[in-house]
Amino acid sequence: MASNTRSQRIADQLQKEIAVLIQRELQDPRVGFVTVSAVKVSKDLAYADIYVSVLGKNTVEEAHENLKALKNASGFLRTQLGKALQLRAVPQLRFNFDEALVYGHKINDLIEKSKGTEQ
Repeated sequence: MASNTRSQRIADQLQKEIAVLIQRELQDPRVGFVTVSAVKVSKDLAYADIYVSVLGKNTVEEAHENLKALKNASGFLRTQLGKALQLRAVPQLRFNFDEALVYGHKINDLIEKSKGTEQ
């Protein structure tokens, strides 16, 4: 139980730090307005799955381009995290696209379509 809360605290801290690093330190022009929506850390703290959503990017290709840039910058981000956090070992970063925003837009469009056909 204690390791589960520790993992959650580390995931929360990683989410905050990565969001700041992407916003302020990352100079890659391929990275748009990225929001870190969640971070899940493995039980052994070896890996961190980072879920990001890309605002303003509606196509899958543009979102994957952002993911590719983030994966290329993972070494830099991991080094900066090592400086900011006091962990024995910084987890390996794995970036994933969070499709919740896209799914929400699809649901919203369906609701609007159904409203228009009922009247």
